[in-house]
Amino acid sequence: MTISSDAARHDAAVALATALAFVAGYVDVVGFVLLFGLFTAHATGNLVMLGAALIEDQDGVATKLLALPVFIATVGIVHLGLRGRAARGAPLASTVLSLQAALLAAFWIQGALHSPQNGAAAPMTIALSMTGVAAMAVQNAAARLVFKDIAPTTVMTGNVTQAAIDLVDLLVPPARPDPGLASRILRTWPPIIAFGLGAIGGAAAVLLGFGFWSLVLPTLVVAFLALVCRISKPFALGAPHEG
Repeated sequence: MTISSDAARHDAAVALATALAFVAGYVDVVGFVLLFGLFTAHATGNLVMLGAALIEDQDGVATKLLALPVFIATVGIVHLGLRGRAARGAPLASTVLSLQAALLAAFWIQGALHSPQNGAAAPMTIALSMTGVAAMAVQNAAARLVFKDIAPTTVMTGNVTQAAIDLVDLLVPPARPDPGLASRILRTWPPIIAFGLGAIGGAAAVLLGFGFWSLVLPTLVVAFLALVCRISKPFALGAPHEG
């Protein structure tokens, strides 16, 4: 691989991670506010909220109980589907992003038509919540199965930890310089910032009264990424069969 192609691949990785991190932060906040404290983008947060719900006798225990198995099942289905497509030489990156865009579209349309006003335990609220969980489970699965070159996009703990370590090494250089330090900083900071901006954007959209229509933006972002991955090889990260 040439230097120019290495640079293009790095730039594509940063751009894709930044966009997906924005989506994750945005959707997580919208879901948390409108779905009675449900995290759609990561499973561990719902385990914490489940514990809190049990202690405080809150509504929504069933939703949080179902979130983890739905998350696991979605990841498993995506894994099997992508494995089959890879064996046939079919596109992977555009496929997984198209699936996420479709689920996000179903999430906001379902929410816009049936706003969960009857509480966290209402069947429609549970069904709506699981659609959101499935959409973001696809993004989590894609990070492990397709976009292996990019920084994490749904949970920022690892990125923040690595960024803190790299910042210390930048300010107080170690005895043996790390040749990958600058590249790693450029790789981890943009998703952190984008996730925060996405969270702020999602909160602003809800505060402005858009409700589930707020999810139109992240849906369009992911749909655009799917299109780009289909027509532009630099975005086909970790997907040797993409074309």
